[in-house]
Amino acid sequence: MTPTCRPTKGAPVARSPRLEDVALAAGVSRQTVSNVINSPGIVREDTRERVSRAIADLGYRPHAAARSLRTRRSSTIAIHLDPYAGGISGVVLDRFVHALTDLAGVRGMRVLLYAARDHREEIGRLTELLDGGEADAIVITGTFHGDPRTRWLAGRQTPFVAFGRPWGEDDHHAWVDVDGAAGTRAATRWALESAGPEVAFVGWPSGSDTGDDREAGWRSALPTGDGLRLVSEESVSDARAVVAQALASGTAVDALVCASDSLAVGAHLAAVAAGRADLPIVGFDNTPAAEAIGLSSVEQRPERVASAALDLLLGPSESSGGASRHVLVEPQLVLR
Repeated sequence: MTPTCRPTKGAPVARSPRLEDVALAAGVSRQTVSNVINSPGIVREDTRERVSRAIADLGYRPHAAARSLRTRRSSTIAIHLDPYAGGISGVVLDRFVHALTDLAGVRGMRVLLYAARDHREEIGRLTELLDGGEADAIVITGTFHGDPRTRWLAGRQTPFVAFGRPWGEDDHHAWVDVDGAAGTRAATRWALESAGPEVAFVGWPSGSDTGDDREAGWRSALPTGDGLRLVSEESVSDARAVVAQALASGTAVDALVCASDSLAVGAHLAAVAAGRADLPIVGFDNTPAAEAIGLSSVEQRPERVASAALDLLLGPSESSGGASRHVLVEPQLVLR
């Protein structure tokens, strides 16, 4: 771990100074610095002067999003509501939206849901909301390589945060995501220790950033970095057919790690039909479907994602301890 040095008065820093740097230099909490910037009247004069000197000495500039939200008109954060697609794994985004709404209310903000069929229509809808003063900040989801929404929002200097990484793009904007590779890595290590060396992976076709990330975690945990990889669309029936074929072929499979709970449910049905109901299978998303049939799964912790997203938009809450511009939430392996 690289040690963190306490900034001293007037000392240059290798990166742009952050709120916590000012707090350390002034000998106060992050919240006190935030109060000096946002509500100076509630801070004692001597403390306010000490913080102000630290801000000047370090050259700290509050994040543009925070400055914009301090002059907000509607106290509203807009987020896209994905169309209902059925299936098993959509519950994760639902949990995220619910958590975001609850946590935003605690911090004096409201959440507005809007619908759009594609990204071009979404930009049009955002234009209406922002120009009409109906929203002050945006949370976007479902990011992908070359996402036009991030460039458009940055060009408007609109405070926004993405739930999802930019995947190789310029990542100067704020984002929070789940470390999918860490989740499948933990699942694979558990399977190797508890079931045997032949741990296969059931994933989506190559080219999905999220799917490739989860596959990379599985590979990184294998002693040789390679193993049986089964390919399926995001479908219970497709996964069942793919896994049934692999088991029928006599290929050695001690356990299965899957890119989603939908794939895990399909794999479980195939294993039961093949007389291997006890085959260890780990899904991803920890949905009620996985819980109902007793499948282990990787929990994404969407509530933590929502909390981090709000910290990036509004500044850290007193209990959060602060947040960087990019946050990877560590998922949790739930064993059943």
